[in-house]
Amino acid sequence: MAGPEPAGGPDAARPARESGGPAQDVARELTELARAQDRVHGLLDAVLVISGQLDLPTVLRRIVETAMDLVDARYGALGVLAPSGDSLEEFITAGLSPRERARLAGVGFPHGRGVLGHLIRHPEPLRVSDIPSHPASVGFPPGHPPMRTLLGMAITVRGEIYGDLYLSERRDGRPFDQDDEDIVRALAGAAGVAIENARLFRHARESAEQFQRLLLPALPDLAPFSAAAVYRPSAEPAGVGGDWYDAILLPDDACAAVIGDVVGHDLHAAAAMAQARNMLRALLYDRRTPPSSVLAQLDSTVHAITDLPVTTACLARIEPAGRDWLIRWSTAGHLPPLLLHPDGRTEYLHAEPGVPLGVDPDIHRPDHTRPLPAGATVLLYTDGLVEHPGHCLDEQLDALADLVAAHADLPPEDLVGVLAERHPSDGHDDMAFVALRVPALPST
Repeated sequence: MAGPEPAGGPDAARPARESGGPAQDVARELTELARAQDRVHGLLDAVLVISGQLDLPTVLRRIVETAMDLVDARYGALGVLAPSGDSLEEFITAGLSPRERARLAGVGFPHGRGVLGHLIRHPEPLRVSDIPSHPASVGFPPGHPPMRTLLGMAITVRGEIYGDLYLSERRDGRPFDQDDEDIVRALAGAAGVAIENARLFRHARESAEQFQRLLLPALPDLAPFSAAAVYRPSAEPAGVGGDWYDAILLPDDACAAVIGDVVGHDLHAAAAMAQARNMLRALLYDRRTPPSSVLAQLDSTVHAITDLPVTTACLARIEPAGRDWLIRWSTAGHLPPLLLHPDGRTEYLHAEPGVPLGVDPDIHRPDHTRPLPAGATVLLYTDGLVEHPGHCLDEQLDALADLVAAHADLPPEDLVGVLAERHPSDGHDDMAFVALRVPALPST
C-alpha cells in the first residue's frame, strides 16, 4: 500500500546493528526500553490533553499537534470527511511556517485526491516512504512544501470514519516505522472518544442555549415606546445562565422594564430565572405600585414558595408626568441604569442599590425618580456586558457609556446590536441588556 519496500518490511532499510558484545547489547536494549517508556508516557499525556478539551475545533487541532509530538513529525493535518464519506470538508494543518502558509495563500484545502484520497477509500493505516513514487500520487499544488514520507491513520467515532490523520516528514529524516504506526493508532482511538465527547458537548450546549432563548422570548409590541433586547450566553462550558430581561406596557400607559441576574451558570439558574421573570411580570401587571414594592413582593413570594438563588435586579417604570416623562426605579444589588439623552450625553443613574433578592425579604429597598425628556433611552444591563478581569469596573462602565454615546443616533434595535458585538467585557460571562426609548407625549 505504501509502494515498494525492501524485503523484510518497512524497517528493513535501517542499518544493521553492529555487534559490540553483550554489554553493548544490554545498553541498546535498555535504551530502546527507555524510549518505549517515554513514548508510553507521551501517549498518556497526549490522551489527557485531548480528553480535557470540549471545544471541537480545539480538540481537532490538539489531535494533530499531539500526534506530531509523539512521532516527531514536522507536518501534520487532520481531514474531516464530508457526510458522503468520499471527500474532505475540513482540513486542519499544523507545522507550516508563516512563509509556507503565505505561499499556499489562495490554494484551497485538498478534497480527497491522490494519496490522501487513497486513505479515504482504503482506511487501513498507511505508511509511505516516498510520496511522489506512490501509485496514487498526483503531486502537490504550487507553493506546497516538499514532503516525502507519510503516515496516515483513520479516526473513527462510534464505528464510523470521522476523518483521517496525516503526518509527514520525521525530523530525523527517516521514514515512519511500525512503532510510529502503533502509537498513532493508539492515539487515534483516544481521539475518536474525544471528538465524540466534544460533539455531544456542542449538541448539549446548543440545546441549552435554545432552551434559554425560549425562556426569553422577543419583547412584545411596546408602542409608542421602542425597545430591543439581547441575550448572549457566556463563553464558559455551561452555555446557560441566569441573566434575564423583560419589558411590558402597563394598563396605566406606563412601560416597565427589568433586568436581572440569578447567581449561577447552569440549568438550575436558568430555571430559577424563568420563575422570577414570570412572577415579576404578573406582579407588575396586577399591582400599580412603586418598583420597590414590586421587588419586595417578588422577594417575599419566591422566599415562601421556591428556592430562588441570590438574584440581582433593576426594575424601572417609565410613566407620563404632565408634559414630560418620569422614571421610577429600584435596584436589588444591581448595576445602575445608563441614561442616554437625546443630545447624545450619557449618565449613570447612581442611587442606593438595595440588597439582592434572596437575602432578606424584610429589608426595604428605596425608590428613585427623575424626569426623562422625550427621545431619551434607558439601558438596563447585566454585569456580563462590562466585566473584564484586566480592568476595574469604573473603567468598564466609562467604556460602555462612551460606546453608547458614539452610537446615540441609532434606533434601539441597532444600538443593542452594536453593544452585542463591541461590548467592553471579556465575554466570559453571560450578558443581557434591554434599551427602552421614550416617545414624545401626544399633544393635547
